[in-house]
Amino acid sequence: MSRTPPSFNVEQVRRLGETTIAYYDRFARAFWDGTRHHDVSQNYAAFLNLIEGDPPYSILDFGCGPGRDLSHFRSLGHEAVGLDGSQQLVALARSHSRCEVLHQDLLAMQLPRAGFDGVFANASLFHVPSQELPRVLLELHKTLKPRGVLFSSNPRGNNEEGFSDGRYACFFDFETWRDYVISAGFIELHHYYRPPGLPRERQPWLARR
Repeated sequence: MSRTPPSFNVEQVRRLGETTIAYYDRFARAFWDGTRHHDVSQNYAAFLNLIEGDPPYSILDFGCGPGRDLSHFRSLGHEAVGLDGSQQLVALARSHSRCEVLHQDLLAMQLPRAGFDGVFANASLFHVPSQELPRVLLELHKTLKPRGVLFSSNPRGNNEEGFSDGRYACFFDFETWRDYVISAGFIELHHYYRPPGLPRERQPWLARR
């Protein structure tokens, strides 16, 4: 892991994405078994409570994984669409949620303009290399309807990035992450650290909306 932002060419970016996707293809079932019962109710509430207008909402679950959050949004009556780069996770998400799930690399998306009331990016954007993050955030901004809401939750750190356990990952501090998001045109509404009720040094997750 390095604190110096690396510079990649197009082919290197493609390979980074493929390597991370291959990890999730390989461990898709184990990932489902290990995360299906995680309590992220705090994140659900923080996200949904800020979307304006009357439900049901159109929601993009960005990096939806095996479909836990998609299933929750669908159970509430929302029109949820998933997106993930792993074919194995996409298959699981479709099966578990019965929602539409787009098979797209997070680094090479094709999204509708102004198509969603909210984007839920729970533990996914930290896989985007810092070099590509401004572009990806801008694409998410464009796929939101006016005054739409982006929720993100990422493991935090001291601005290191590189391969971690077979996946490309960025671990930003709050100030750096805020600068990226604001530069993409978003307005900060609130942030908090997770899990709740613990000392800050034991809260490895930063959530922002």
